[in-house]
Amino acid sequence: MDPMEFLRRHPPFDRLGDEHLRQVEDHLEVVFCPRGAQVLRRGGPRSEKLYVIRKGQVRLERDGRLLSALEEGDCFGFPSLIGNASPLADAVAAEETLLYCLPAEVFARLMEEARPFAEFFLLDLAQRLRQAAAVEPLAVGSDLAVPARQLVARPPLFAAASATVGEAAGLMRSAGISAILVEGSPPGILTDRDLRSRVLAEGRGPDTPVALVATRPLLTLPADASLFEALLFMLDHGVHHVPLAHDGQLVGLITDTDLLRLQLRSPVHLMKAIERLPDARGAGGYAHELAATVEALTWGGVEASHIGRIVSRLNDALVARLLGLAESELGPPPGAYAWIVLGSEGRMEQMLITDQDNALVWAEDSPAARAYFPRLAERAVAGLLAASFPACAGGFMATRWQRPLGEWRRLFEGWVAAPEPQALLEASNFFDFRRVHGELALDPLQEVLLRAGREGLFLAHLARAALAFRPPIGPFRQLRAERGGLDLKASGILPIVGLARLYALAAGSEARPTLARLEAAADAGTLGRDTAATLAEAFRFLLRLRLRHQLAELRRGGEPHPGSRLEALSPLERQMLKETLLAIRDVQEATALRFATDRLG
Repeated sequence: MDPMEFLRRHPPFDRLGDEHLRQVEDHLEVVFCPRGAQVLRRGGPRSEKLYVIRKGQVRLERDGRLLSALEEGDCFGFPSLIGNASPLADAVAAEETLLYCLPAEVFARLMEEARPFAEFFLLDLAQRLRQAAAVEPLAVGSDLAVPARQLVARPPLFAAASATVGEAAGLMRSAGISAILVEGSPPGILTDRDLRSRVLAEGRGPDTPVALVATRPLLTLPADASLFEALLFMLDHGVHHVPLAHDGQLVGLITDTDLLRLQLRSPVHLMKAIERLPDARGAGGYAHELAATVEALTWGGVEASHIGRIVSRLNDALVARLLGLAESELGPPPGAYAWIVLGSEGRMEQMLITDQDNALVWAEDSPAARAYFPRLAERAVAGLLAASFPACAGGFMATRWQRPLGEWRRLFEGWVAAPEPQALLEASNFFDFRRVHGELALDPLQEVLLRAGREGLFLAHLARAALAFRPPIGPFRQLRAERGGLDLKASGILPIVGLARLYALAAGSEARPTLARLEAAADAGTLGRDTAATLAEAFRFLLRLRLRHQLAELRRGGEPHPGSRLEALSPLERQMLKETLLAIRDVQEATALRFATDRLG
């Protein structure tokens, strides 16, 4: 069969017009793979092609475990193309296989110009990620097979060949780096160690020419070399910095500190450290250790949504330890209680430390309870502050939100009965509650939530609240970024969270995580299965982008902030982001019609 005739019979090529099909025909390549041939390597170079299986079978594997078996007509390689990243799985020919290959630049053009083509990959990626999530996550640790250039957080900084040591040191201090490259032919490098041993120890002053003390010639490593090769490079040459080169150009500089950051950072190791905390002051390094653990999980290929669950369990353990320490100081509590977390922590979707969102519930009202539990809350909140969990700007903390279970139940019922804007704000936050410590059962509160899902007026008001966050799409379908970039949380994550909460509540689901809520809504029929799959894929995609941006900020020594600059994304990622936000907007518009939110007073 003619290649184009074959492609026309298989999605997404069956969705292309004649002009785009001619582009495919002009650039199509045919590749034969013997059985066992590795087409893509997890953590290896980014895929440069979209692959379509003409004959044979390809296995997507992770550490030898099957993620998916692809057959005739199936595509692969596109997650790497879209994410501009290393493949997350090995692609291995399970038998003699014939592949049709489309170059990355043609794929990018089709993704931009042919929306039905792009929509296919949006939905297919959702399915692929769900299959990957079903497989046990990788063993946690630094992945030394990852290309070294992926550790590069910024372009290399150069000092002029004519610069003085003082000028070079000033540039290094301003940039917060421990080495600077020196222009010249050949180029050189000046490190902190050079400043100590070749300048200060030799009695030289700041006016010393940098060319006199820089190391030349510069030893480099190919940018696509693995982190393992970078580690060997440092050991073989006795250096702490590895300049990376690509096509004859220096593209980055990584350090032994970068590699140390990716050493084995097991969540189990951090959990044990939490359990051994001698007092609340010992939690001071928790934020740094947690960020390092999250980075190791990310490099290990763990999906962002799974990272959120791991981090939540670590945070839960920290809260339990702080409350245990507080009880040892205050004595046994006068009755059963429950410490609950709210918002993203309640949904198990917090990946790096953000504001506190917590509350305290105790069983029976009494003078002893009123005297004991406020002090318990003060100590626990103070311990979280010591662990770098900032105070909640909205005041959602146990030092303010603490009361007996009966009062909590009446409060929940009041939110449902009178869904005013402030009530909805509080309800949206507290309806994500999750108990993390204590023995008090919270069934009465859960019962109120289940009844709320059957109240049409409340759901309509909740729908309107869910539509408060709108994706920043202009009238001509362009992305609108603010000066600080595009806030991925407000623009896409929170809209999906609100929609998932609404439709899961209507389905009578007790689920808290957004992905579980979408699945529950699809199972109950309150949300179409295709719509739920699209929102789930969009949620994973946005979580992954946001986490990558936050980790890059931390590596640069900054603080994570919500804005993500569009220029930091690849063209395919920008296209994927736009399609994602458009899909969210479409669901929001359908939701507004379904719940008639424009008729609410």
